[in-house]
Amino acid sequence: MNAHHHTAALKAGVELDVFTAIAEGVTTSEALASRCNASERGMRILCDFLAVMGLLTKENGAYGLSPDAALFLDRNSPACMGSVTRFLASDLLVQGFQRLTDAVRKGGTVMSESGTMEPEHPAWVEFAKSMVPLMAPAAQDIAAILAEGGGGVRKVLDIAAGHGIFGVTLARAFPEAEITALDWPAVLEVAKENAENAGITGRYRTIPGSVFDVELGGPYDVILVTNFFHHFDEPTCTALAKKILNSLSDKGRMVTLEFVPNPDRISPPVPASFPIIMLTSTAHGDAYTFAQFDQIFRAAGFTHNKLHQLTHSPEQLIVSHR
Repeated sequence: MNAHHHTAALKAGVELDVFTAIAEGVTTSEALASRCNASERGMRILCDFLAVMGLLTKENGAYGLSPDAALFLDRNSPACMGSVTRFLASDLLVQGFQRLTDAVRKGGTVMSESGTMEPEHPAWVEFAKSMVPLMAPAAQDIAAILAEGGGGVRKVLDIAAGHGIFGVTLARAFPEAEITALDWPAVLEVAKENAENAGITGRYRTIPGSVFDVELGGPYDVILVTNFFHHFDEPTCTALAKKILNSLSDKGRMVTLEFVPNPDRISPPVPASFPIIMLTSTAHGDAYTFAQFDQIFRAAGFTHNKLHQLTHSPEQLIVSHR
């Protein structure tokens, strides 16, 4: 019942920059209060709670970082994941869970008619800005799998590109690759900034709008569909897969990154837990088993669908072709 206390404490620790301050040697509640612009009482209580959680240590009144906190929550660590709290613990998603009972009764989100799938929903700008650390490891895995599988990776379409890290990673891994990113205009501004920082602007173009409405162009060697199908029901997924197939070259591949639960739908824990997020935030979204994806993709014309387990992510990858 009190799990939300942990979420709030972790988010507060990130927002106040507590973990970075401790990494820099600011270790008492008094010093942390001054460094983080907070009250001493509030900082003492928060840090004690974070120590109870196992994220901090405490000895002789001085706080330290646990190994996990040092790796993932110190802003100066290359593996820092702190930014993801801005999306995963956002007011929007938390409020969706606060009305979970209503969503269960309805069978879909009660945020609004379409939830986060409303056109140009501002949540996706925050997603693009904050979620790169969580997605970058999967992007590396995708590049490795495509390299091992052979076939061209010259023209790439990144659907619902968000932060753009998937396309950017392929551009880095395949020097001849030209990336086209598709998303809402405001979201694409974030993706273009990440492409510029990666030094690939000359090989990066964009298509603003909804994948359901715009012309995709092509033919493409690879079309990335990362964390997108799960927002929709099976007929919508089938229709989208058909549109994607029509924009692929003869030997082109659709690359789908998803949370794919086992047939029992209660394992592995992360993919099996994902549908409840879709229930609270979308009208029809779900997590689909590989058998369901295989059926959806075959109905769209993809006769070969191979499931790959990733090395650095709890998600799975499906590579599909004619």
